[in-house]
Amino acid sequence: MPKVLIVEDDEDIRDILKTYLRLEDLQIFEAGTLSQMRNVLNKESNIDIILLDLMLPDGNAVDELPKVRALNREIGIIIISAKNTDGEKILGIESGADDYITKPFNPREVTARVRALLKRLKKSESKMIFGPMEIYSNNYLVTYKGKNIELTSKEFEILDLLARNSEKVYTREEIIDKIWFGDEFITDRVIDVHISMIRSKIGKEWIKTIRNVGYKFNKNAYAVDNNGENKI
Repeated sequence: MPKVLIVEDDEDIRDILKTYLRLEDLQIFEAGTLSQMRNVLNKESNIDIILLDLMLPDGNAVDELPKVRALNREIGIIIISAKNTDGEKILGIESGADDYITKPFNPREVTARVRALLKRLKKSESKMIFGPMEIYSNNYLVTYKGKNIELTSKEFEILDLLARNSEKVYTREEIIDKIWFGDEFITDRVIDVHISMIRSKIGKEWIKTIRNVGYKFNKNAYAVDNNGENKI
């Protein structure tokens, strides 16, 4: 049975979420503070998803996200917060969250997003190899010539999406739909910034810009050096 940790200081909101999530046959854990969240995570090492409010009595949960992600790359994190500006949502996602829901929310939407995230997290382990680059989907790990490449969770998911479907050109709208579930607060500019960061870490030749369309993974990038000369 999948395990979901609700981190929310408002008991009424916790009760609403528990009621709906238990209908999905999920095991629920609760925390009202960051300290309580840490205690649950220390005791329950296999939590699948955290539903996380940001403003908690003992601090801002955004500061805790990188630590949680560092301890468990496979855990799913959905922020549920009254903070609804573009900057706050982007910061939450950039800090390690997989999704962002604003308050007030529809409990059915929350359960739908939890189901979708669980489905993604349950993907069978796969390893994609493109010359010197190896991509491990479940572990959010990329290596290049044997060295680990540090990507944020969203950078990895975009790279994984493009590499897994290397024959397809993805529009920015399709990337938003696949990675952020069509979140209206995620703009084309956010996608461009993520692509730019990925290129800075793995090399610009791995992701092609298809003018007026979108982006495409170049699975043969390893065969061409920086001078455009074929290596094979």
